[in-house]
Amino acid sequence: MWKTKQEVSLVGILAATLLLNAAAACMWPLTTVYMHNQLHQTLALAGVALLGMSLCMILGNWLGGWLFDHWSPFKSSLLGTTCSLVPMVLLIFFHGWPIFGLLLLLIGLGDGIVMTVVNSFAANVKSIPSRRVFNYLYIGMNLGVVIGTLMVGYLMKHGVVLVFMVASVFYLVLLLILLADFNVVLVTATKAREQGPAKPAHLRLIWLIATMVFCLYLSYTLWESVISVHMVNLGISFEKYSLLWTLNGLMIVFGQPLANRIGANFKLSTQIFAGTLIFTLSFLLLVFDRTYSMFVLTMVILTLGEMTGFPGIPAWIDNLAGNNDKGKFQGLYNMAISLGRAVGPLYGGLLIEYGSYQALFWSVTILMLVALLAVMGHNRQIRHRRIKQD
Repeated sequence: MWKTKQEVSLVGILAATLLLNAAAACMWPLTTVYMHNQLHQTLALAGVALLGMSLCMILGNWLGGWLFDHWSPFKSSLLGTTCSLVPMVLLIFFHGWPIFGLLLLLIGLGDGIVMTVVNSFAANVKSIPSRRVFNYLYIGMNLGVVIGTLMVGYLMKHGVVLVFMVASVFYLVLLLILLADFNVVLVTATKAREQGPAKPAHLRLIWLIATMVFCLYLSYTLWESVISVHMVNLGISFEKYSLLWTLNGLMIVFGQPLANRIGANFKLSTQIFAGTLIFTLSFLLLVFDRTYSMFVLTMVILTLGEMTGFPGIPAWIDNLAGNNDKGKFQGLYNMAISLGRAVGPLYGGLLIEYGSYQALFWSVTILMLVALLAVMGHNRQIRHRRIKQD
């Protein structure tokens, strides 16, 4: 069949991440509009459908990590992709309600499995520094989102069936790439577990990092949900809001290599702390933003923080994890992202309903700062303990 290798290629990881996120990006912007305008369902029900998809993705993140550590990493990737591909193909022929919502749940489950498994394969690349591998993975993720988001805007004009067909092609090509490049023999799957599980101090730090990631993505999803309404209320058009995401994607795709070179001169944890702090402070600016130029400046600052701090987080978690629980903790990382994305719109909606936009932006800024300080404090304790032992 296919030649067995020792590790997945960087091109394979980049391509798999790009295709998975391009397919997912075709579905997320489509769901609310399609359910409300064409299936004539309420916006509340559309929100429930997206929440259900997010929860299934969280389950998939956990399941993907467990399968990677305890079953076959290669077969896990094929299982997850098939779990997304089959319902997407079915949507081409059956896309009424409630079948649409039920198939969304399966797609979320499959995406969650593949996301974690691909991250875990990336964590097991030994010929290239993990920091560089995850930087490329992050570029692939954002490039996929840009491609998927741009395509769905054009494809929807020609009917929803065409969107499902293109997304199915993405998953099919992803399956072929997995067959060609991901059939590898990993140390974690075959040899002795000489490193064992993560140390207790490292385990606590990993959970604190996951909590920080949850807070970051809870805040990030406000840009995808309530901030669009906030800008329209200020008299700024939705088209101008959409351009901010194009700016975000292009900055990451073209600026990430430069950020990687600069970041290579610093410790990974230092780079993550700096980027996370910049990202966090950008939300403080939202308290005072009233004009489009201010929102553009805020998005530029947010993106600089994002591309400096975010790509290194899974690499840091990988460094802290043991040899036999890499999949588990990559799953935890992806679960934190999915949970933050699921909770963010609900949290934002509640705070706006019972408070104000300013209260919301202050609250998430404080939330992220507290989480960041907790990670920094525990990391410093580990470092001091190591110095004393040496």
